[in-house]
Formats: sequence, C-alpha cells, structure tokens
Amino acid sequence: MIVERSKKASRGRTPNGQPNPIDVHVGNRIRLRRTLLGMSQERMATLLGLTFQQVQKYERGMNRVGASRLWDIGNVLDVPIGFFYEDMDKEVASQSPRTFSLPANKITSFAEDKEFFDSDPMKRQETIELVRAYYKIPNRKAAKHLYDLIIAMSKTAYNGGEFEE
Repeated sequence: MIVERSKKASRGRTPNGQPNPIDVHVGNRIRLRRTLLGMSQERMATLLGLTFQQVQKYERGMNRVGASRLWDIGNVLDVPIGFFYEDMDKEVASQSPRTFSLPANKITSFAEDKEFFDSDPMKRQETIELVRAYYKIPNRKAAKHLYDLIIAMSKTAYNGGEFEE
C-alpha cells in the first residue's frame, strides 16, 4: 500500500525545491554587510559559533536563517534586523512560504486587512506604546492624575487648536 503525502513547500523552499527567494535576498544582504566590513566568512563564523560552511549556506540562501540566529548576525554585523529585508523587490517579497501552502483566495496582506486593524484602537502600535509608557511611570499618584487628565480631555471637543466642552 502506497501512502501519498500532501505536496507542500519543504522548510520554506519553493515547490520545485529551490531556496526561497526571500532567503536568498537575506543571504545576499548578510554577504553585502560582511564584505563592507571587510570581514571574512571564517571570522563571522567564529563570532557566531558556526563553521564557515554554515555562513556560506546562509549567504547563498541554501539554509534558512532562524530568528535568533538573524538577531546574532545583526549584532555581529552591527545592523538592525530590518537591514536584511531592505531593497527587496515586490516579486521576491511575494514568494513568502505561506504563498505556497495557502490557497490563492486565502492569501491576504496587512494592507488588505488594514481596515480591520484601524477599526480597533487596541490593535494600534500607538495604543500599545501608550499603555507601556503609562505603566512605567514610577509615581503611581502622578500616573493617576495623568489618567484623569486624559479622560477629561477625551470628553471635550477639539476645535482648531482649542478644547471646548
């Protein structure tokens, strides 16, 4: 008896088994930064606790870079994580592994779901940052006064630079 397995991208690769274009882009950015710093693969590997062959595989996109390893690479190369995704063209970005495993009619982007996120202020980054900042205020009495001020201001209408009740 033969058991047929479902076809899906293996370990983030494309359906034909090639490295994912996003992984290749990230690898190219790793190589770019490493060479700009004049750092050898061997030196980078030593700083990361890897073999230079593993660094080669990351740079070619043959092996995917996990989140914690990308964090370490960013620290070694002195760049933020976002650096590795900069200058990615839309065609490459559209090759996300989820596009290979979801039906075409189920793939949505944040832009398509933006209306949902905008409708709920509790999902906004600004709200999250405001709440975190509020709870970091060491003087809880002052925090309560700030809270009361915000509540009072929210009950008034803003009219061209002035608040009115």
